Parts: sequence; structure tokens; C-alpha cells
Amino acid sequence: MAHSLSAKKRVRQNEKRNARNRWRMKTLKETLKAFEETILHGKPEAAAEAFRKVASTLDKTAQNGVIHKNTASRKKSRLSARLKLKQAGKVGSTT
Repeated sequence: MAHSLSAKKRVRQNEKRNARNRWRMKTLKETLKAFEETILHGKPEAAAEAFRKVASTLDKTAQNGVIHKNTASRKKSRLSARLKLKQAGKVGSTT
């Protein structure tokens, strides 16, 4: 248990930051899940729009330090490759 005033303040700050970071990660996971769903069952245009949302969320999450910028870049690269396959008609085709 924190005793000094500065230690108590640090505990309060950490709780706020932890909650904010949990919210950011939850939002990121939701957008990734929506993109995956669109890749499998949606149209290529909808998948492109979902990719833009995911890329934006990844960049914002990395900018705030929740995930590393290289992690965000790697995920965007892999998602972009899946989007290209979808646009070529090789992923989620209904045949």
C-alpha cells in the first residue's frame, strides 16, 4: 500500500492508464475481428473499408504506446496481403 502522497497519486494514474489501455486494446481487437469477418463473408469494397478502419486503429494504438509501432506495421502488412487476396477473389469465395 502506498504511503506517500506521490505514491498514492502514481497508483491513481496507473489505474487510469491501465483502464484506458485496456479500452484501446479491446477496440483494436473488435476492429480486427470485424475485418476478419468481412474478409471471409463480405464484398471486396467492404473489406477495403474495414482495412482502413483497422489500419487507423492500429496506428492510433501504436502512437499511444499500447503496442509497438513495428507490431502495428507488421499487422497492417499481413492484413493488407489478405485484402489483396480477397480483391483477387481467392479468399472467402462462395463457391
